[in-house]
Amino acid sequence: MSKKEVYGIVVDTAGKPLNGVSVHLTSSRDTLFSSTSATGYFHFSRVQGNDIRISCSQLGLSILERSYPLYNSTTATLDVGKLTMFPHVSLLKEVVVLKYKPIVYKQDTVQFNLDAFQFDHRALLEEALKALPNVQVSRDGSVYAFGKPISSVKVDGKKFFGGDVLTATRNLPADFVKSVQVIDFYGDEATAKGIKSAESEKILNIVLKDDKKKITFGQATLGGGSADRYLGSAGLNRFNDGREYSIITSVNNTNTNLFSFGSPNGGEREREMGELADFADPTDGLNKIGSVGGSFSSPLSKNVTASGKYSFTQRNNYIQGNSLLQSIYGYGKGVNNLISNSEEYSIKSIDRTHKMDWDFDIKLSPKDQLKISPKVSYTNATSHTWKDRKIQNNLLSSTGNYDAGSSTESPAAALDLFYVRSFTKPGRKVLYTLHTDFNSLDKDEEVRDFNKAIDSSSNLPRITETYLNQGVRSSSENKNIQSRLSLVEPVDLGGTLEINYDFDYTKIDARRSTFDNNFDNGPILVDSLSLKYDYAFASNKVGMVYRQDLSDKVKVSFGFAVQPSELTGSSTDKLIKTSYSNVNLVPSAGLKWKFSKEEDLSMDYYGRNNQPSFYQIQPVVDNTNTQNIVVGNKDLKSEFAHSFVSKYRKSITRRGQYLEASLALNLVNDKIVANRTIDPNSTIQKTTYRNTEGYYDVKSYYLFTASLLSDNLQMSLNGNADYYNNISYVNDKKSFGGHLLVTQAIQFRYTWSDIFEAELNGNYSLNRATFDWPVQDNITVHSGIVGLGSKAYLGTHFTMGLELSQKFNAGYSSSWSNISPTIINAYMEYTFGRNNRGMLRFQGFDLMNQNTGISRVVLGNDILDVRNNRLARYFMLSLNIRLQKYPKKS
Repeated sequence: MSKKEVYGIVVDTAGKPLNGVSVHLTSSRDTLFSSTSATGYFHFSRVQGNDIRISCSQLGLSILERSYPLYNSTTATLDVGKLTMFPHVSLLKEVVVLKYKPIVYKQDTVQFNLDAFQFDHRALLEEALKALPNVQVSRDGSVYAFGKPISSVKVDGKKFFGGDVLTATRNLPADFVKSVQVIDFYGDEATAKGIKSAESEKILNIVLKDDKKKITFGQATLGGGSADRYLGSAGLNRFNDGREYSIITSVNNTNTNLFSFGSPNGGEREREMGELADFADPTDGLNKIGSVGGSFSSPLSKNVTASGKYSFTQRNNYIQGNSLLQSIYGYGKGVNNLISNSEEYSIKSIDRTHKMDWDFDIKLSPKDQLKISPKVSYTNATSHTWKDRKIQNNLLSSTGNYDAGSSTESPAAALDLFYVRSFTKPGRKVLYTLHTDFNSLDKDEEVRDFNKAIDSSSNLPRITETYLNQGVRSSSENKNIQSRLSLVEPVDLGGTLEINYDFDYTKIDARRSTFDNNFDNGPILVDSLSLKYDYAFASNKVGMVYRQDLSDKVKVSFGFAVQPSELTGSSTDKLIKTSYSNVNLVPSAGLKWKFSKEEDLSMDYYGRNNQPSFYQIQPVVDNTNTQNIVVGNKDLKSEFAHSFVSKYRKSITRRGQYLEASLALNLVNDKIVANRTIDPNSTIQKTTYRNTEGYYDVKSYYLFTASLLSDNLQMSLNGNADYYNNISYVNDKKSFGGHLLVTQAIQFRYTWSDIFEAELNGNYSLNRATFDWPVQDNITVHSGIVGLGSKAYLGTHFTMGLELSQKFNAGYSSSWSNISPTIINAYMEYTFGRNNRGMLRFQGFDLMNQNTGISRVVLGNDILDVRNNRLARYFMLSLNIRLQKYPKKS
């Protein structure tokens, strides 16, 4: 008897494919079981009998049954089409909820039901997030979930204020929120395919309570304090069943910026999870910030939904600091040079930024979806930098000062487009993505650099003085197009074949005019230092990927692509040309193994091209820093990186435990590295770039959380170990420099009813750099942080809080870096008025007056230690008023 195929797709009432639905097929000769894929697709390939019956079941949905009695043995296939499942509705006589299930683990989503956690009902969402396991919030508002930063925020599935993190967490009242979902988002294309890519980002989706979906709310804050500190902010928001309108403004000099522009760190340097124990302000320098913005999200018609955001921010920044740069050189056995460059500096800057983002989701037809996202921005900036420099190289020394002022204008625009078309056959799709952007930069710079060099190698020291007075006018235009077309086709045995074509094109037109200002008759153009250079990079990639569900638990994928690339460059004022072509063979593979509902493992491999930056490839001398002259290499090739990523997750919900671990390996062919040389009998260094082999890095990470004794005491352990096999060239000889970063952190959280809560953090980090040339050496820095944060609720109206962190540093080369600052913050709050919507707050920040920024960077043969000033001790009294308006009940 011939064997037959039965297939179809299961959807919900909105037409959305349902994943994981149990499908039961019976016939006169068969009893078969299967489950639907991420696209809702199911398939039975060896059906023998007649009188087929199909039953679909999933928790929360009514059981769906279909019969096909006329199906006979002469028919080879049976396409049952779309099967629609409806929500299961049952009327219970009485329901008494004694305890909410705190955490629900779903595929790519972890949901926290806030009613199961204890926090002050007057708190904003930022405070409530601190009470959730595996979620951390730092002082600057950065939010981390399961070890990764939150990059965007949605409310009921739609972006709130353009997805801005700080604006959402510092404006939404916690008692509006029903649940918080942490989602692994792989992008619109991966979501449409129902296929995960190798990398994901963490986003938050905030689900509002049913009676809070139509509400107007806002808040206003005004504060003043010692050290001329001030703070003022106001915001108004309107939610109306899927429509959102917001306007927010803020002005302050306490480093409080509501706009992070999609970045979890508010535009400052990227923070690490290990710094969460530190209650110091992480922003370098002193800042005066003013910002205003508005956003909306609303359906424009039945098939079109739009959202948009405009914001303006002005930041006045003043940084004063010290740095020590050690560059290691050598000439033969036993003869070593170590150039130490010690600087004291101050930097004043003003940045003004306008940004406008839009999203349009368009349903062209039931089978055609289109998303268009245009973006426009404009930045105007001015800065002034002063440096006092001391350089030492054995018996050679140099002192000098550097004074530079600049002004820049930078308009930019970008457009993202995503289109997907589905076909009658379940799983068959065509997808197209387009990204194009344009940005330009116009910069005027005046540089004055005085240097006095002393050579003490002879009995009579030789003194040489140089003075650079230079004007630089530069402009550049960058254009980029990235396009991808994918055809997805289901094949036999439940597999999926994807054929794709990628196109990437970048074009840069740069102009730089350098003038010597040392002449009485006016500036004179220096042709040898000026530049007119055009640079283009293009690559095409054609490939295919096959994905197969070997079972309900195991999914595999493998693919292959061919990627030819071409890099060209030429100058219009000099006889300089470059051309490089290459063809890369790009394999890919992946394995997803779901051992159980609470345990899974994934492993992926993928390859990619990395093109050189314009600064690395432009072949004209840049001597604006007379002690570090830079010239690009027009013959650079593009890099090719091989990446291996593995991730393991396991949760034991009944014990409140969660474990996550990852391991990643990155190998780079034709790695672009610096080639550093030193002039004989000089402190002047020259930098150019070249391709080399041998670079790799290994990154590992783990996170473990558990409830101890009861849900009131939570423990979190996390750590990482990263190793970089840094490669550089020192005086044209290849040098391997290993760089090891190890971090271990532990956190305890304790909550006692609605009376007291505390958080104890500890963190240790190791930063070790080793060199094999020009001298075998290792340099190790240790740092640690212990932090304690606590809050006590004294009756209905009073709250007291204390934050304390102690930092330890050891191993820095400069004495001013081996300091151990103690940070103590304290505050008291008094609430009043109807529903306690008014709050008076008195706070003291950095009571010991020790907040200082210290960091170390290791790259090639350079070790850079930096200490910058930061916001220090002040006291402030502030008043906050919360406004809420609910719709009238019918």
